[in-house]
Parts: sequence; structure tokens; C-alpha cells
Amino acid sequence: MTPQEQFAAERQERLAAYAQDTEFKDLSRQWLQQSMHKKYVYNYDWLGRPIIQYPQDMVAIQELVWTVRPDLIIETGIAHGGSLILSASMLAMLDMCDAIEAGTTIDPRQSSRKVIGIDIDIREHNRAAIEAHPMASRIQMFQGSSIGAEVVKQVHDAAKGYQKVMVFLDSMHTHDHVLGELDAYAPLVSKGSYCVVFDTFVDDMPPKFFADRPWDVGNNPKTATRQWLKSHPDFKVDPAMESRLMVTVAPEGFLKRD
Repeated sequence: MTPQEQFAAERQERLAAYAQDTEFKDLSRQWLQQSMHKKYVYNYDWLGRPIIQYPQDMVAIQELVWTVRPDLIIETGIAHGGSLILSASMLAMLDMCDAIEAGTTIDPRQSSRKVIGIDIDIREHNRAAIEAHPMASRIQMFQGSSIGAEVVKQVHDAAKGYQKVMVFLDSMHTHDHVLGELDAYAPLVSKGSYCVVFDTFVDDMPPKFFADRPWDVGNNPKTATRQWLKSHPDFKVDPAMESRLMVTVAPEGFLKRD
């Protein structure tokens, strides 16, 4: 066994142990609950734009993008734009790596890869900041309900011609809305790629934890995902990612298409 194979084998053994470690999983869930209560998730920027994500999930997205090498990422939920900038910067890195490996030069403002962002209300100051960002040339935004027929059609039209598609769902977190987003956008995910459903952790929190929000235990992205998967056997939960992260807002939310 080579050193690289040994390292990989040790990692797999460690992750398998994490999955069975009830104490570690409980501690991780408790920390997630306390940190969410203290709004820890609001503390980070990505390349200058606020990103409402945990560092673990940002690293997870990096791993998935590098592995899949998508030419299109579709995101629901824009907020301050940090997640769009993260995705666009990862696609820019893929462009650069492709050029390095091929020994060619590129115009960094031009790319065959793109990020599509959808939000029911793109605040003007956020739109202006996103459009002024160096990554803006890789970003296309649509305003409107992510499950509205007109927006869904616009996104499907914009997605035509792309070969490797990845989807991130992170807008309204009610059961019915997420179910609608899965129906609308998961079919665009290419084989071997992912649809990541964020904030499935809501179902693991105490009831009324988000007292000022319409989602709650029993009505959230995890309940929607579980229902949707029953009729879509070509998608399966990737348990390795959850075991690796331990702290994530997307337990059972990393869906891989076979």
C-alpha cells in the first residue's frame, strides 16, 4: 500500500468510526445548536461578501466543486451574495487550473462556467455589491420566487447547454417550498453531481427554536428531502460528507445523483 493509499484508508476508517460515535455526534449537535443561538453563522465573509454558512460547509462545497468540476452551479437564496461569490471563485479556480494543466492563457473575465442565483427579493445594495465584485462576470441573477413558473422556466432556459450542473437550495426552508425547489431544479443535476439541501438541521433542533420563522420541526428541508427521495431513486444521501464534517447545517442534505 502506498503512503497515499494508507492515508486514504485511515481517513475512511476514521469517518466510519465517527458515524457510530454517538457521543461525538451529540456534542456536535449541541455545539451547532448553541452556535446557531448565538448567530455564529453570520460571522464570515467570502472574498469580501458576507456568507451565511459554517466554515465546515464552505469547505464541503470546495471539495464537491473540485471533485465534480461543474460548469454551472444553480443557487436558490442570495442574501448578501457571499455564497454566489464562493461558487464563482471556485469556478474561476477551475478555469485557472484547466489553463495551467493545458499550458494555455485565459482572459479571467471570460468563462464558459457560470453561477445562477435566485432570490425573491434581491436588495439593491446587495445587487450593487455583487455586480461590482471581480467575480461578477460569472454570475447571473434572477429575482422572483424560486418555485414560480416564470422563474423556473428562465433558469431552465439559462441552463441549456451546460454539461455538469450542481444545485444548492438555501432559500425558504418550509417543507412545501423545498419540495417545490427539488422538483424544479434537482432534475438539472448531472449524473455524479450533487444537489445540496441546506438547513436540514432544523428538524434536529428543539421545537420553536426558530420562533420568528415559518419552518420548524416537522416542517423543514429535511422532511421535504426525505419525502422527495422516496420517488427519486437516482438520488441518494452521501453519508460520507456528513460524517466528515460532523458540524453541518445540511445533515442528510448532500444528495448525489447516480
